[in-house]
Amino acid sequence: MKKTVYCGIAGLLCSIQTYAQVGVGTSTPNSTLDVNGKTTLRKELRVGGTSTQVGNAGTNGQVLVSQGAGLPPVWKTVNVPFVEGGQYKLVNSYLSTDQNGVTTLSNGIQGDAVLKNSTGDDINDTSKGKWMKISGLENTITIKNAKNKLVYNFQTGVEMKSTSATTSENVSFACGVFRNSKLVAVRPDQISTTNNSEREGFQDYIFTLNYTEQNVPAGSQKIEVACRKIVASNNNSQFTIGKNISTSNTVSNAFTLESDFKIDVIEFVTY
Repeated sequence: MKKTVYCGIAGLLCSIQTYAQVGVGTSTPNSTLDVNGKTTLRKELRVGGTSTQVGNAGTNGQVLVSQGAGLPPVWKTVNVPFVEGGQYKLVNSYLSTDQNGVTTLSNGIQGDAVLKNSTGDDINDTSKGKWMKISGLENTITIKNAKNKLVYNFQTGVEMKSTSATTSENVSFACGVFRNSKLVAVRPDQISTTNNSEREGFQDYIFTLNYTEQNVPAGSQKIEVACRKIVASNNNSQFTIGKNISTSNTVSNAFTLESDFKIDVIEFVTY
């Protein structure tokens, strides 16, 4: 701190400049201004000023960033969300798409007639349903904090074609999410056709499954999506999931019926 002291010597006015350190709440300051205690700032904070110019107050949303010892701090725009300890934070997202789907559940294939499922059912246990994987949606993820939330978002197109364009038929099916081959989420549904000769007997439907799983164990986790046919009014109805029945029809294609699967990994933040 620079002090200017005025004095009178032999009728002349002179000034003497001295430098000192000022302490607030301390009798032994370690810098030009050393504050030991709470600080209240009622208005703007400016940095980088000179003896002839005021400093920069920054703009809305900027933060003060250190440039290291001996250099003045500067205002910076930082596009990083601040997360405090004790909050959940999105740490990773996985997105997969698939246009191969499931095409082996029609043309004379009976449903498995399993009406109910439970958490933990094994994907390979045929007594719990004849599950068919959508291979392109498989992901292996890593969980670091056992306090977490896994958010699953699965959507796919379903298509069927009746044995006759003027016949009403239906197929019941289910799709589920499996973690390390064990079922964690499932939704049953049904697709039906009516008299739709203008569409050559084809019927399209969008299936969606959203589910949040909590506190998945830390470590590597394999996530898969699989579907199964439960029952059909006519086993000869054509039926596909995530793919069009015919590549020559004019009402759909693999792109419009593709499967999309997104996994959001949200973990608890501790500091």
